[in-house]
Amino acid sequence: MPLKVKISLFKPITAILSLCAFLSTAAAQPAPSAGRPRLVVGIVIDQLRTDCLEQLRPLMCADGFRQFMTRGTYMRDLHFQPARLDIASATAMLFTGATPDKTGVPSAYTYSATTMRREPTMSDPSAMGNFTSATYSPRSLRLSTITDEVMIDGAGLGMTHAIATDPQQALAMAGHAASGALWLDTNTGKWSTSTYYGDMPQPASNRNYRHALSARLDTMQWKPMLPLDAYPGLPAQKRYYPFRHTFPSSGRDVYRQFAASPKANTEVTDLAIDYINTLRMGSRGDAIDMLCVGLTAAPFKYVKDGDYRLELADTYLRLDRDIERLLHAVDKAVGLGNALIFITSTGYYDDATHTDAKYKIPGGEFSAKRALSLLNTYLSGRYGQGDYVSAYADSRFYLNTGLIEGKKLEREQVAVTAKNFLSKMSGVDRVYTLADILSSTSADEEAWRLCTDPRSAADLTVEITPGWTLTDDTAYPPVSVPVRRARYHAPAMILGTGVPATTVSTPVDAASLAPTITGLLRLRAPNGASAAPLLLP
Repeated sequence: MPLKVKISLFKPITAILSLCAFLSTAAAQPAPSAGRPRLVVGIVIDQLRTDCLEQLRPLMCADGFRQFMTRGTYMRDLHFQPARLDIASATAMLFTGATPDKTGVPSAYTYSATTMRREPTMSDPSAMGNFTSATYSPRSLRLSTITDEVMIDGAGLGMTHAIATDPQQALAMAGHAASGALWLDTNTGKWSTSTYYGDMPQPASNRNYRHALSARLDTMQWKPMLPLDAYPGLPAQKRYYPFRHTFPSSGRDVYRQFAASPKANTEVTDLAIDYINTLRMGSRGDAIDMLCVGLTAAPFKYVKDGDYRLELADTYLRLDRDIERLLHAVDKAVGLGNALIFITSTGYYDDATHTDAKYKIPGGEFSAKRALSLLNTYLSGRYGQGDYVSAYADSRFYLNTGLIEGKKLEREQVAVTAKNFLSKMSGVDRVYTLADILSSTSADEEAWRLCTDPRSAADLTVEITPGWTLTDDTAYPPVSVPVRRARYHAPAMILGTGVPATTVSTPVDAASLAPTITGLLRLRAPNGASAAPLLLP
């Protein structure tokens, strides 16, 4: 049953909604095309939640999220089957229509047996960075994407671009054949791309040279856009003091903090509008152009008290204004009747924050370094001296293949022995061997199989008990993450001519979104799409 939230509206809301109504007055629209859309805009919002959207809906403008929810197809529960997702694997899944075990992007980082360390999955040393030292390309993405199919359909006459703060999200949206993929370098604050896509697009170069983020960062601040009493669902202690976040250029990881804030959403939206206007997207005759935009609704983890509820509500309202501005730009450029626009969540939610010990929630700390040491000691006692586990990364243990083969041992038997030992450790809920996952005889194992790529998979995957803290102290600095497994509904929305105004409350397979979009565009589905398109009313 969907959560019903009773919202009490305050006087300040009237003024805000009146302003939104005034801003939503549309300019004269070009006549709708009788054929396919001229411009497609795909908006992927990391960690967007249905309950937050619906709770804050009365505070939103008519031409933002509410336009999708009332005039388009609004899917309240886009269901992602894999057990674990992140921004890279979820975006690749959404744009290919295939689960992470098939896309080549099972997660944002994968362990390299060659370098014996975790590396970005889409890292590619053969592709030089432009305005960045990072090297990325979509070559690890094994399947075609929505954007690829748009380019193939137009025989290269159309253009497709992707913009996001995260490099791998930008590449997953852009695909192989795109005109460009753009991301924010969190070391320099420059908009960056890969030589895989050729030259830097003019709007991005202009922004780097003439409107650089580094020159504006010290003047930026983020504080609530409404009086505190206007935000619904906040406890009393959050209504007394407004937050105020600044981004001093001298600060450590300041660009990462900026990228995690709604200020970054505004920056991405501004650049997307520049692309539409400067590159005249949607004006290439019968060819379809596509612009992909990556935004965030993730909790802002840089709060001092660990309680980000007020910041989260404000992020949604600011997102709504950015969506409205982007739709107005599309309307002015080609007319909404000549465009297809979709919004989707990435289907996971990272709400893990440390809970004060005074609340006495059961738990403890699982140290990866300690587990690794104890496991190697145990296996040495069973099979002879040696380092049987070569690495740990992200709740996964990798066995030392060379040592095991040298001792003429069965790798699977060593994995089973390790599983039995780890299963008895405090804080461990379940342990899966790679064979368990690939054979998937249970629903839990099947969920893990869908996010496991056999080519880069670990030998053992550990699930830590909720309430415990998982500390990766195998590297410096150590990283501690509280474990939670609560699930939330993720929305998706489609707006455009021929798209019915309807709300779908039953779960919709996330893999069906890509073939649904290509179907509406009268294109073939991506080559690995594993689900049928959604049958719209």
